[in-house]
Amino acid sequence: MTRTPSAAVDRSLPTPEAHDLLDLVRDLIAKEVAPRAAGDEAEGRFPREVFTTLGRAGLLGLPYPEEYGGAAQPYEVYLQVVEELAGAFLAVGLGLSVHTLSCFPVAAYGTDDLRAALLPDMIGGELLGAYCLSEPQSGSDAAALTTQAAVAGDGEAAGWVVDGVKAWTTHGGVADFYTVMARTSGSGARGISCFHTPASSPGLSFGRPERKMGMRSSPTAQVRLDAVRLAPDALVGAEGEGFRIAMAALDGGRLGIAACAVGVAQAALDTATGYARERRQFGSRIADFQGLGFMLADMATQIAAARALYLDAARLRDAGRPYGTRAAMAKLFATDAAMKITTDAVQVLGGYGYVEDFPAERLMREAKVLQIVEGTNQIQRLVISRALTKE
Repeated sequence: MTRTPSAAVDRSLPTPEAHDLLDLVRDLIAKEVAPRAAGDEAEGRFPREVFTTLGRAGLLGLPYPEEYGGAAQPYEVYLQVVEELAGAFLAVGLGLSVHTLSCFPVAAYGTDDLRAALLPDMIGGELLGAYCLSEPQSGSDAAALTTQAAVAGDGEAAGWVVDGVKAWTTHGGVADFYTVMARTSGSGARGISCFHTPASSPGLSFGRPERKMGMRSSPTAQVRLDAVRLAPDALVGAEGEGFRIAMAALDGGRLGIAACAVGVAQAALDTATGYARERRQFGSRIADFQGLGFMLADMATQIAAARALYLDAARLRDAGRPYGTRAAMAKLFATDAAMKITTDAVQVLGGYGYVEDFPAERLMREAKVLQIVEGTNQIQRLVISRALTKE
């Protein structure tokens, strides 16, 4: 049995063009994405050609300006595309979110010349990005990173030399460019800068992909920088501005993870509901037993609440209003809900939920990572509590 996607999700889309976009995405999912999800996950195959297809359909630059090859879509629309993709194949939905996160520093903080030079290729469809902030000894404490970048040479030979190791990098080893945070002075947050690093840079290498509980078709690996030489204009934003750039990028990235969580949760509910309609015990559909029906009702309610929360945060972002705390709330609530909903979906299917013939067990394994990436949910609680109590 495979998941039957729900066509009844009440999408909040601001324009007819956005509805057409989502129809395009659903058609692409049905033909190119969903049929390969289970097989790619089982074999640990990275679906690179799917991202090429997304790029050629204009989906790798959705929230970025048209003048650079983007689609100029509001985050409210972009995130619902992420949700749809994640519900079919999390490696693809999360991959789109990571790519968008990786492009953000150049789009938001790069000079006009840097944007003109880099963005068209970054969001034009053929390239895939990765974001390098965490290190083996600095995860949640991102300001403690130790990767170093120093000025080297002068005149035409001037540039930057970067040394260090980044950890837990989604698309590590398969991306075409890496957005790298490195220390250019002192200690703490103020000494960190941001660098655009092409995958072809000499001295860039990668560790063996991590062996993970879920998301096996999405490579996560260390990125090793051994005297990597970068041009002077590889610096994104001002020197020492990297930590602020990184945190601003993560606000948007957390919304991407919230949308992924809702997609995974919706897929789990669709799977559980479809099974409960068909499975009969004691002469009745199991969907008609009140105890199980109430489980489905709770799952649907949590999904609707999580979707409303991430969309509310997206609308704040689109309006140019502060949204970081709301993004943390959306990421926290949606990913915790996804973990519970996927666990309940396995329970609804009983023994069938525990075997790979049904997608429920894969969705449960995938949901777990969403409580960890882009800042653990404990960090989200810290962000929210600090916002509530600051003077």
